Amino acid sequence: MRSPIFDQVNQEKQSAQRWTLQSDKMLRLGFGPEALAAKGAMVAYQGQFDFAHEGSGSMSNFLKKAVTNEGGQLMRVRGQGEVFFARSNSTVFTIDLEGDSLTINTSSLLAFDASLDWKITSIGNAGMLAGGLFNLTLGGHGTVGIASDGPPMILDCSVQPTFVDPQAAVCWSSTLSPGLKNDFKLGSLIGRGSGESFQLAFHGPGFVVVQPSEGVAPGAH
Repeated sequence: MRSPIFDQVNQEKQSAQRWTLQSDKMLRLGFGPEALAAKGAMVAYQGQFDFAHEGSGSMSNFLKKAVTNEGGQLMRVRGQGEVFFARSNSTVFTIDLEGDSLTINTSSLLAFDASLDWKITSIGNAGMLAGGLFNLTLGGHGTVGIASDGPPMILDCSVQPTFVDPQAAVCWSSTLSPGLKNDFKLGSLIGRGSGESFQLAFHGPGFVVVQPSEGVAPGAH
């Protein structure tokens, strides 16, 4: 049998490293230690694994999750072999946390080391607005895999106020506490992916990663 599909570039990349980019669209995670992954992010695995629903972590997290389908949709992965993660043909990145912290839009999350501390966070009253803006804040030492729907852009929020469509924000410095800006005039022109005229407002020492897409709005079909 002969086909370009069998070219070496498409073969699984063997690596002794725990986190490996199989390609710019797919992340390979080798086991040992346990990991937590976003439900729906796994596309394949080899070996013996156990996948279990992960609780919300606390009663406050549980209550937030009960309000919306966003946030807390995690599974705990344990076993031996390798698991592959991807999200809608998006570009995949890994970020190593070295005692610092990061807040991630749950729709951009792939997986992270279970050794990292995590909690579900919300933005102001956004749980009731704009489809539920719940995010995941990670801290400690470990690696997280994220996906960006296209080449990302890094914005420095310390220079001037920065406003981002909620579905275009991939992740940001946990030192930032984004607020909500409600601009109905602006919302009639841009930001329609959110279904509302809300933008995330960032200002302070830190960065926000923005993807060139509004993704899929919560509840959209």
